[in-house]
Amino acid sequence: MGAGPAGLTAAYELLKRDVPVTILERDPHQVGGLARTVEHNGYRFDIGGHRFFSKNEEVEELWTEILGEEMLSRGRLSRIYYRGRFFAYPIQAFNALWNLGPLEALLCLASYARARATPVRNPKSLEDWVRNQFGWRLYSIFFKTYTEKVWGISTRELSADWAAQRIKSLDLWVVIRSALLPKRKPKKRGEIVTTLIDRFRYPRFGPGQIWERVAEITAARGHPVQLGRSVSRINHGEGEVTSVETTRPDGATEAHVGSDFISTIPIRELVERLEPPAPENVRKAARNLGYRDFISIALMIDRREVFPDNWIYIHDPDVRVGRIQNFKNWSPDMVPDQGKTCLGLEYFCFEGDGLWTTPDAELIALATKELARLGICAEAEVVDGVVVRQQKAYPVYDDSYQANVAVVRDYISTSLPNLHLAGRNGMHKYNNQDHSMMTALLVARNIAIGSLLDPWKVNADAVYHEDIKLGERDLTGRQVPERIPAKA
Repeated sequence: MGAGPAGLTAAYELLKRDVPVTILERDPHQVGGLARTVEHNGYRFDIGGHRFFSKNEEVEELWTEILGEEMLSRGRLSRIYYRGRFFAYPIQAFNALWNLGPLEALLCLASYARARATPVRNPKSLEDWVRNQFGWRLYSIFFKTYTEKVWGISTRELSADWAAQRIKSLDLWVVIRSALLPKRKPKKRGEIVTTLIDRFRYPRFGPGQIWERVAEITAARGHPVQLGRSVSRINHGEGEVTSVETTRPDGATEAHVGSDFISTIPIRELVERLEPPAPENVRKAARNLGYRDFISIALMIDRREVFPDNWIYIHDPDVRVGRIQNFKNWSPDMVPDQGKTCLGLEYFCFEGDGLWTTPDAELIALATKELARLGICAEAEVVDGVVVRQQKAYPVYDDSYQANVAVVRDYISTSLPNLHLAGRNGMHKYNNQDHSMMTALLVARNIAIGSLLDPWKVNADAVYHEDIKLGERDLTGRQVPERIPAKA
């Protein structure tokens, strides 16, 4: 269920082991899920920007196996934009203080000194914790605005645990000191800090190219992806799932039987479709899982070069855009005319809120005005635009999500052992593409050869913050901020 990176990886692995598979995808037109490539008037763009880099060599080899020389090697440049200036990312202390100017730099250093002299005791919120480590002024510039744009939650409500885990033992003085000391080159691939990589691979026509190729391979082996199939019912009885019913765009229904079933669809949707219904406590747990949604507005600019970055983070509080992708700098073949540029402006929201329901024309106008306000290009240079809304782009880690996922996992493992979960939404894990693929590979091998590999442990050594020390372990996978736990 689902033809994104996890679903198609599972299908690819099963077919390599001669296990027949049925692949169901709700989208009537294309595969790839969150990693699809959208095309508009010859311009291609990514839903969020997908770097192809993994600490896992098997995943890297799998990408090569599927796409070969169509995988380009690209240099990485990303910066932070704030108040008309670009700041290096990952953050470099001297670059940041220099760009802020002498007066603001002095104020930031004074703010840091004040925070170290009078720290917040036992900080509970992300705001308090980061203020202790960097001072209020640097916190406001480099942490507050972007975090609140992405997650839609005040940093006063987000738990300090997330910051403490991701930037442990780090403060402004550590950043300055680390900039002065020579950096040790990682000896092993597993030691590489993902955010620090300066090169990555990328399919020539965007991330969707690799998943479209996998779909071609499965079709050639007699198992094409069945597009336009929305899962409407998951039938089970006597301790196992027996069939999945889907609805086509024309309203017709179909039944699909099998021995094992792999779900990469959101857990909330999966549980809602179980028939007979799951116990009330399981349904309640699934209903309480939250998601952050996403709008990508692609604008075509009548200019050869706009900025050199692959993407930039927008920390400026005067605009709503959170990040801007420059797809031409990911791959020149993403644009049909090298005299023009395609930018993707990313807006984070909740499905159904004011931004989500804004008409496309108004969203394109908003994005155009914000580009001009940021000084990136003039409104008159924007010649075309298109809007893509992405539901459930990010699983939300609130104070109860772990308990809710555990309830669902326990029910499925004990009551429906032939139903397997994989991927970002399938497991409600804030995975990168390579981690989603690894969960799918393990699930497929468990089915095909009876191995006992645990896909829930795939993220055991994921390290994503640019300043975390090598050798430290993030035991819960790629981390996101959590709300401060409610008082009992």
